[in-house]
Amino acid sequence: PSDALEPYIDKATMEIHHDKHHQAYLNKLNAAIEKHPKLFEKSVEELLSDLSAIPEEIRGAVRNHGGGYYHHNIFWEMMSPDGGGNPSGALSDAIAERFGSFENFKESFTAEAGGHFASGWTWLVKDKAGKLSIVSTNNQDSPLSEGLTPIIGIDTWEHAYYLKYQNRRPEYIEAWWNVVNWKKAEESFSS
Repeated sequence: PSDALEPYIDKATMEIHHDKHHQAYLNKLNAAIEKHPKLFEKSVEELLSDLSAIPEEIRGAVRNHGGGYYHHNIFWEMMSPDGGGNPSGALSDAIAERFGSFENFKESFTAEAGGHFASGWTWLVKDKAGKLSIVSTNNQDSPLSEGLTPIIGIDTWEHAYYLKYQNRRPEYIEAWWNVVNWKKAEESFSS
């Protein structure tokens, strides 16, 4: 339900974010690839993982709208009304190994998301060797295009928080930690 993440993410934002923004990304992605119907045989992950294989005249639209569609698909799953707290298992161990502690990781991630100037996303990702890092991407550029697997990510576009938090992105980021779905993050890390 659109109010499931209250009080941290408000109902009105979720309705607009999901029903308008996310749907627009899907519609525009589909419109772009209609010109090359064979691309419908590929998943959005496949499209974003090899942008050089996308015809140049629609590559920007696939990067932007395909990225927006994919990022939001996983963003909804990365949050839960039962979220928050700390990760466990192999992900928790990997975070502690890479960042020294969960608190160090959380501080670094929060600083990266809060300091990201452009509209975009901040991610905890793993590379092909399983090494974790924190990265930000502008607009809807995807970690997949860089060979990275998203574990968790926060949408730092204003549409993700402006109705409730206005220009107070740090408050949104702090609230978001209460809904992070660590169970889903563990699945993404382990896959």
